[in-house]
Amino acid sequence: MAQDLIGASPLRKEDRRLLVGGGKYLDDLRRVDVAHLGVVRSAHAHAKVVRVAAGDALALSGVHAVWAAADFPEVKRPLVSSGADRQRPYTMPVLAETARYVGEPIAVVVADTPELLADALALVTVEYDTLPPVVSAEDGAATATRVHDWPDNAALVARGQVGDPAAALAGADVVVREHIRHARLAGAAIEPRGALAYRDGESGALVVASSTQNPYRLREAVAGVLGLAVEDVRVIVPDVGGGFGPKGGIYPEEILVAAAALRLGRAVKWVETRREDLLSTGQDREQVHEVTIGFRRDGTIVAIDGTFLADVGAYPLQGDGLTLNTVNHLPGPYRVPAYRNAGTSIVTTKAPNAAYRAAGRPEAALVMERLMDIGARRLGLDPAEVRRRNLIRPQEMPYRPGLKYKDGVAIAYDPGDFPAAFERALAMIEYDEWRRRQKAQAGGAQRIGVGLACYAQGTGLGPFEGATVRVDPSGQVYVYIGVTAQGQGHGTTLAQIAAAELGAKLDDVQIVAGDTTRFAFGMGTGGSRVTANAGPAVARTAREVRRRAARVAAELLECAAEDVRIDDGRVHVAGSPDRFVTLGRVAQAAVRSKALREIGEPGLNACTYFYPDTVTWAFGMQAAVVEVDVETFALRLLKYAVVHDPGRAINPMIVEGQLQGGAAQGIAAGLMEAVVYDGAGQLLTGSFMDYAIPRAADLPALPVELLEHRSTINELGVKGVGESGCIPSAAAIANAVEDALAEFGVTIREVPVTAESLFQSTRGGA
Repeated sequence: MAQDLIGASPLRKEDRRLLVGGGKYLDDLRRVDVAHLGVVRSAHAHAKVVRVAAGDALALSGVHAVWAAADFPEVKRPLVSSGADRQRPYTMPVLAETARYVGEPIAVVVADTPELLADALALVTVEYDTLPPVVSAEDGAATATRVHDWPDNAALVARGQVGDPAAALAGADVVVREHIRHARLAGAAIEPRGALAYRDGESGALVVASSTQNPYRLREAVAGVLGLAVEDVRVIVPDVGGGFGPKGGIYPEEILVAAAALRLGRAVKWVETRREDLLSTGQDREQVHEVTIGFRRDGTIVAIDGTFLADVGAYPLQGDGLTLNTVNHLPGPYRVPAYRNAGTSIVTTKAPNAAYRAAGRPEAALVMERLMDIGARRLGLDPAEVRRRNLIRPQEMPYRPGLKYKDGVAIAYDPGDFPAAFERALAMIEYDEWRRRQKAQAGGAQRIGVGLACYAQGTGLGPFEGATVRVDPSGQVYVYIGVTAQGQGHGTTLAQIAAAELGAKLDDVQIVAGDTTRFAFGMGTGGSRVTANAGPAVARTAREVRRRAARVAAELLECAAEDVRIDDGRVHVAGSPDRFVTLGRVAQAAVRSKALREIGEPGLNACTYFYPDTVTWAFGMQAAVVEVDVETFALRLLKYAVVHDPGRAINPMIVEGQLQGGAAQGIAAGLMEAVVYDGAGQLLTGSFMDYAIPRAADLPALPVELLEHRSTINELGVKGVGESGCIPSAAAIANAVEDALAEFGVTIREVPVTAESLFQSTRGGA
């Protein structure tokens, strides 16, 4: 029955096409007479471009252009120009004349074939006037070198405060002061970025196909830089092989492809290599914290006071969004009566930052959960017990920590039972049993450690999402939305909502996305926001179409509209299921039916936008068991558990998959992943030989349990889940490793935790 779809786990509707090779990704798109564009990228982290020598490249037959900034006036408008009240003004060019990171675009080459393009790119030479690099946030805060024309390298500061933490800390029984760092990460989607642009021969529109997460933002950027009307730009999104946030940004290459297509009058395609992806696609997570926490002797928190530096790369593209996330999420699910934090975004000569999955929250969880374990050790208490004594209770909901979210609304946690979820995770991991095994193996070469980590997460940021639902006379139901998928399962989850609310068969519902001409407005995929925003829009629109269908069916069935029932695509009179017409037949009649005269629109078609009042708040916990060889410091993850409150799981199987995928990324951040630059600002992790991502053999099973407490922000009761899995994982790993090595007095202050770093720590090294 259609009404039973919410909370069920039918197989994903998208997968059969993909599994049989029917997917069409950016590089699968073909156009007649397409040219190929490549990017000449800065070889230096900080340098003025003196001259681009293109003669040898242009001498090759089939090479059509080599353009630097001066040769390409179409892209002279900046890609980004910002002067927000709290942020220092800056511009990000499409083609740089002063490079601010290795890999920044400074020229383009266009050739007939990819092979010829590679040869031509190798023949372009660039003369530079090098400048000093700024290779870390600490360096950026102290050096006299300026990345932009500012008095210093601080782009802006994000702040939050509740009470008087200094006074509260003065009365604390135990005070812990720590320096904690999270390494820089790359999104490393399986499909690198790419774009194809051409002028449509019939409409005259400039068509840009891109592996982006935000087609509407891209449409605005292309129109803005090239001086076009927004309505003259059409952005389409094919299948996308992973996004994780970095593909939500707008990049110079997408503008360059569009401008080149207009100048040359032919289709132009660009597809990046993996090295280009690691060089220039947005990175995230690099923060360094100085933080103090105070406890009473019973383990309850009295105050937290901290500051941190966020390395945002060459251009502070995210404003204060990510640093505010860290400020607001650091207290997590705990009662913190006095709190102060200030995060300063520092520009450096590295790739710009992006909102990588969970954006600012894993850093907060790392700091908070490390403090909880360090504090527990100082207090002589079990880490689980310290958390129990500080978790917010169900009767305190909606709990208000006293902070404002980045949307300007005072934070109020959604209904939830944090202690129950915490205890469930301990049971899943078999916490007491592993503590017994830990004691039994004490003194041996293989030490066991158990790590816990909790989080509270603001999800589903607005301002809106919308949906159009249209029933075709064939009986097919088309749902047009403004959010695109990169593997999350929107085509199934949103179809379940539409089918349940409309009364259609799930197989008859088709989700249509990724085309700015088919749906007018959207805010993009990211921030765990699709089901929490587009979901209610789909539900409301489907209900409206159902109401219209009932009015039309009442004429066909000669009954009152309130007596019409719709289920599994059959429209019948209440109590007489055999007296029915199909939903398609009703749609056919609706085109001419006078029953819709008062509505003022023919057909079974409606469009609705949902504007949430603020974000929903999800909660979760993860637990890890690790084994550390104290002779080689090899690390092995033995067991893991994930508990999350999604509010209401539309498709539990998909929710669990999202949490498992996120946890895998978070575990990798705890054990292996790090973007590394040298002292000259050169990228050292420019391939998967150097930038480590997890293999299947690196991970144990990742069991998930969902404990649902419906949100009050939307009528579906859903909370976000897309980013949740990766928030606490690195913290759980760090806590587990430190727990395993407690005898050695090791304190984990940085992730990833590697064998090399542990070797240094146990010997008093850095």
